[in-house]
Order: sequence, then structure tokens, then C-alpha cells
Amino acid sequence: MADSKQYIEQMQDNGSILISEDVVATIAIHAIQEVEGVAGLNGKPGADIADLIGKKSWSKGIKITISEGNEITVECNVNIVYGQSVVSVAQAVQSAVHNAVESMTGVPVVSVNVNVCGIVRQ
Repeated sequence: MADSKQYIEQMQDNGSILISEDVVATIAIHAIQEVEGVAGLNGKPGADIADLIGKKSWSKGIKITISEGNEITVECNVNIVYGQSVVSVAQAVQSAVHNAVESMTGVPVVSVNVNVCGIVRQ
């Protein structure tokens, strides 16, 4: 199967740096886990089928898109802890992911779309 991963490419004086979409997804996942009120990520329905065709990011509950201009869009599916403000937690997720990805990659994040998929009692 062909490698269908997207990469951020940054040209340097002595070569280039490639950052995989998997690295960006890992950064985003860690940022999401730090947000109070998030119960966890939620894999999208059909994620096991996506795994078979090579789109594994949805199984983790996160999807990274890198444009040709090296701009990043993050889409994440989260579950919120019961009793928390859904809007406040979703905004905190947006902020945390945006800041973490931009600061660690040096690449602009165009948008962070948060899909609240469920409420979980803890």
C-alpha cells in the first residue's frame, strides 16, 4: 500500500525537516489530555474500516490535514465529563491544541475543530 501520510516540510540551510502528521496528532492528543473536563477522545464511527484503508488517525479520534502551504487543520472527537460546560471545555481544547501544535512545530494552525461526541460520568 502506498504511503499516504502528509508531511510538513521545512527547508533549512543544510537540508530539510519533515514532520509527519502522526507527530502532529500525538502533540494534539497530549494537549487534549491535559484539558480539565475532557473524558477522552472518541474514535469516529467506521474507524475500523478507515484503519483497513490506511486512514488510522480517525481511530484515535483525531484527524490532521496539512495544506500545501504547510498550514495545519486539526479535527478532534472528544467526550466531555458530565457536569462540565461543553462550550467551555471545547474552547479550552481548541486553545490547548492550537498553542501546543504551533509552538512545537513552528507551523501555523488554521483551525481546530472540536466535535463533542458524548458525555461521560466519572
